[in-house]
Amino acid sequence: MRQTISSGSPMEEIAAYSRAVIDGGFVFVSGTVGVDPETRELPDDFTAQARNAFLIIERALDQAGASLDQTTHVRLFVSDRANLPAIVPVLQEKFGKSRPAQTMIIAALPDPKALLEVEVTVRLNAYEIEKPI
Repeated sequence: MRQTISSGSPMEEIAAYSRAVIDGGFVFVSGTVGVDPETRELPDDFTAQARNAFLIIERALDQAGASLDQTTHVRLFVSDRANLPAIVPVLQEKFGKSRPAQTMIIAALPDPKALLEVEVTVRLNAYEIEKPI
């Protein structure tokens, strides 16, 4: 059974998408930029944007009964390769234990003030994390 999750962002209505979709035992979280979820403002700082994006994603996953520890794949779209060193500590914090597959792309984002966009795919009822092969 397919279920949609909204974060309350006005862009979801404007662009006809859901923050997340639960389908086939997976949660697919839409690309999420780092707006402050309370003020809807984009901070100038890359790390602040990254933390905001993950906060929004984690809230959507919580609504789905899931967590970042169940992430199977993460895609990061970064507007400037100079910011790559700043994402490493955030990725270590969020995925150091689960170590999902990852794709990182340097790309222009729709909002020129957005410094990154993050999207994740999470498997519900994920198995216990084991030692890497």
